[in-house]
Amino acid sequence: MALLEVRGLVTEFHTAAGVARALDGVSFALERGKVLGIVGESGSGKSVTALSLMNLLDGPGRIGAGEIVLAGEDLRRASEQRWRALRGDRIAMVFQDPMMSLNPVLRIGDQLAETVALHYRKDRAAIREQVAEALRRVGIAAPRERMRAYPHELSGGMRQRVAIANAIINRPDLIIADEPTTALDVTIQAQILYEMKALVRESGTALIWITHDIGVVKDLADELCVMYAGSVIEHGPVAEVLAHPRHPYTRGLIDSLPDAGAMGGIDGMGGTAGTRRRLYSIPGATPPLLALPPGCAFSPRCGRAAALCATRPPAVAEGARAHRCFYPLERA
Repeated sequence: MALLEVRGLVTEFHTAAGVARALDGVSFALERGKVLGIVGESGSGKSVTALSLMNLLDGPGRIGAGEIVLAGEDLRRASEQRWRALRGDRIAMVFQDPMMSLNPVLRIGDQLAETVALHYRKDRAAIREQVAEALRRVGIAAPRERMRAYPHELSGGMRQRVAIANAIINRPDLIIADEPTTALDVTIQAQILYEMKALVRESGTALIWITHDIGVVKDLADELCVMYAGSVIEHGPVAEVLAHPRHPYTRGLIDSLPDAGAMGGIDGMGGTAGTRRRLYSIPGATPPLLALPPGCAFSPRCGRAAALCATRPPAVAEGARAHRCFYPLERA
């Protein structure tokens, strides 16, 4: 049984100019101890998916339809009091900017201790030990010394580790990470990715990793959702999707990597390591949500588009994979 099941999720923003449908029938499932990568360009609906799952949408946004089921509990029916009990305990989020979840005027140790105290009755010594252990698990040396520091006294990479420690401290069932390593250099990014994968494997926590960089999820994720204009247009095991993409948009994301052939030798990643090629760019831009083209939203940018693409393509299942395209790429 899946830990998380998202079925037909629709999220809309009601504005003076009209209703913008940011998510249009998003569906996926995630098991315990597994990592789901969600990729796509800016405006594809990745962050709105995260905020919808956490019930953190600001007005005028609201969920219009669909189901969010966590461990058998329908979260669409949960009260705000129930959500306060869930967030930080059963389900947690790591933001791109760690200062969105860290208070600049409180010491690190006090902030993490508050996350524990909000959900569990423990004595002060036990809480501080739990805080130190969470900091150790994300690779922070001398955690008891770091507990006395303020956020501004830490580097960007260290602050992000603290934010991750704050998310994992109560051993949640599900962590949602919204591009948490985008602003970090590649060395720190690689370290955090390695530590997150180890945490998932050791604790059995399920992880949703949201990123615009399809290369980041290659070694991290088990499953991959590719999003475009609010829809999941391709979904399946990450190695299969990257090696044999079926949707032209997925192919374009892969080909736009600076050195696609250096991604571990996966077939179909744009060549072999060391070969020189012109950097590919998907033509056009993501359409505004208030002016989506009819049918397939990617059709104006797609070289394979035809008259049939003026109608919305259905989800086509192929074993463990699925895609939304009338003219999918052939398997290599």
